[in-house]
Amino acid sequence: MKKPTVLQIGSMTDRFNQRMAETWKAHPLWTEADPAAFLAENGAKFDVVATSARYGCREAQMKLLPNLAAICSFGVGYDAIDVDVAKGRSIQVSNTPNVLNDCVADLAMGLIIDVARRMSQTDRFVREGKWLSGAPPLGTQVFRKKLGIVGLGRIGRAVVQRASGFEMQIGYSDPIRDHRVHYHYEPTAEGLAEWADFLVLTCIGGPATKGLVSRRVLEALGPTGYLINVSRGSVVDEPALVEAVTKGTIAGAALDVYASEPNVPAELIASPNVVVLPHIASGTAETRLAMEELVFQNLAAFAETGEVINRV
Repeated sequence: MKKPTVLQIGSMTDRFNQRMAETWKAHPLWTEADPAAFLAENGAKFDVVATSARYGCREAQMKLLPNLAAICSFGVGYDAIDVDVAKGRSIQVSNTPNVLNDCVADLAMGLIIDVARRMSQTDRFVREGKWLSGAPPLGTQVFRKKLGIVGLGRIGRAVVQRASGFEMQIGYSDPIRDHRVHYHYEPTAEGLAEWADFLVLTCIGGPATKGLVSRRVLEALGPTGYLINVSRGSVVDEPALVEAVTKGTIAGAALDVYASEPNVPAELIASPNVVVLPHIASGTAETRLAMEELVFQNLAAFAETGEVINRV
């Protein structure tokens, strides 16, 4: 096969951008003053799109790329890519699964401990000089509590592995029950929330899970329950979550993702019982390098064989 002509949708790290330019002579779409006009004139030149879970590739862009044959994305999530449209045009879509499982699970476990033991909150308590005039608020024990996993995939199982060290009781909710495991199973997120002390979201994003954690789910989680989200912001009804933490419907939340990143509702930022992180679940040097390598492996495989490695 001829070497494909690559369009890079958005800017990544300097290392990634430089490597993409040097290895594939990729065109940086984000440098164009009018990306849509550029694609309308030049879109037929490109065979492959390099993108990320953040930038995606929507139907409107695909329409301007008549010869597009593959989309290679940096990240495990692909809800920002119109996958059904791509499949309808026989466009291959690849992501970077598995290499980020451990780091995302590490962060999920850290968030559980952080929100329960009020680590971020009491760090601020010390920094603001409040310890000089009183004791900090009490936290909640993690050991042997009930952990509910929404989406028992690769990342969910990695969270369970870490939780085993805390002897947590494990429950899960998933469209398909896995009879190979003997964890407590609930067919709905609401049922799992009612059972769990900590509800951890590790499911996929996209239309199938949009607003899955609704007001009813949060009410089922209750005033002693905590929500932890390391999946996608779209999975949670964010206005309902704001109301839940403001009114004490739930005990607290620990969040790495939001409905409209990087915009975080002011109420969540202001709430003392909410931990807010800037979407850093895969944000370690080791994992980001492994993800980068997988993108380039997918590109190389497509150039050599016409098939990406990690096809969605």
